[in-house]
Amino acid sequence: MRKSFLAITMAIFSLTFVATSCSSDDNTVEEIVVKETGLQLNLKSDFANEYIDAKVEFVELNTAKKEVFTIKSDKTELKIAKGSYKITLNGKATNKEKVEFHIGASGEVDIVSDNQTIDLEIFVKSFANDFIIEEIFFTGVLTNEGKQYTNGKYFKLTNNTDKELKTGGLLILQSEFYSTLDHKVTPNIKEKAFAVKGVLMIHEKDSKNVKPGDFIIIADNAIDHSVSNGYDLTKADYEFPNRENPKLGQVDNPQVPDAEVIYTTMAMNMFFMHNRGFESYAIARFPEGVTKEAWMLENVYSYSYVNAAGNITEKKGYSVPNEWILDGVNCSIPTKWEQNLLGSSIDSGWTSVGTIDSDPLRYGKTVRRKIVGQMENGKHMYQDTNNSTDDFVPDSEASLKKGIVH
Repeated sequence: MRKSFLAITMAIFSLTFVATSCSSDDNTVEEIVVKETGLQLNLKSDFANEYIDAKVEFVELNTAKKEVFTIKSDKTELKIAKGSYKITLNGKATNKEKVEFHIGASGEVDIVSDNQTIDLEIFVKSFANDFIIEEIFFTGVLTNEGKQYTNGKYFKLTNNTDKELKTGGLLILQSEFYSTLDHKVTPNIKEKAFAVKGVLMIHEKDSKNVKPGDFIIIADNAIDHSVSNGYDLTKADYEFPNRENPKLGQVDNPQVPDAEVIYTTMAMNMFFMHNRGFESYAIARFPEGVTKEAWMLENVYSYSYVNAAGNITEKKGYSVPNEWILDGVNCSIPTKWEQNLLGSSIDSGWTSVGTIDSDPLRYGKTVRRKIVGQMENGKHMYQDTNNSTDDFVPDSEASLKKGIVH
């Protein structure tokens, strides 16, 4: 026992000596300095002539440390510490005709040498002049007994345009992957298409017209959830109850049309939202003439990755082309974020509820889009730059806390 204690004491002494390493002046302790290295950042674009208020963020994956740089040209020399980084760029650019665009980009780099170069492909952000995602409630609530209540979640989609929109044909997409776990899949198609594990569809027969500034609610179950500390969703426009899983206890509201689950990887035909916010969501429409069957036939996504055991995992699923997507929101957790799942043209940021994994304070909160003004009819106008970091307010109070009021 004494020998073990002596060995541990000597080990600790040795570690302490290495860490503090005195100089020739016995009263001076040398500071450990992290050496910065040179990184040349090249922006690749066929259209950008001048960059306006463009900022690039480097997040070191091991320490979560962030570095933000302002970019003014397509070639920039940066000073940054060695490490493994995820990179996100947001800003504006003009072409030779002085037309202004919103731009985004994403990438990753392992900085291991004193001088490295990385190329970032720039994408023009896409704005569809259609519905936007105003709010997502995925956290659920706690009952009076302190138990998780997994029903009563919803999507709130808003007409942020100056024209009347129809809901028929709308799709709600759920990401195949998690933002908190980067498998480094091959091929990575996110700048071309969105890999999905669940798709909801509002059928044309159930279409309704929505005026500028107004919204629709798509609830997982359009009933009054207030008895379980949830919200009254009886006036929802659509619902997607799962009646095949008896454990969920969901029942049909015959007064509310269903949003059909046209694809899911989950058992019992479920479309179930992750209550810690590991997923990304988007809304889309099939192009005219494209059916569910045609989509599935032409958009198979086969991918592979190296799993934890060092073996190759191969999977097959489906994706939705980015050109079909109207709006999207990346969600994650500050202490767990590893990747954005939507392409940079759709969302080059992310938002969250809670600050840590399994945050006990997340229940009952949502992510909500920022209000930036009013329309002519007095309805709210919402910020939409395709950067959820700026566009959304994390940890928001649910807008339906007092029921659905238009």
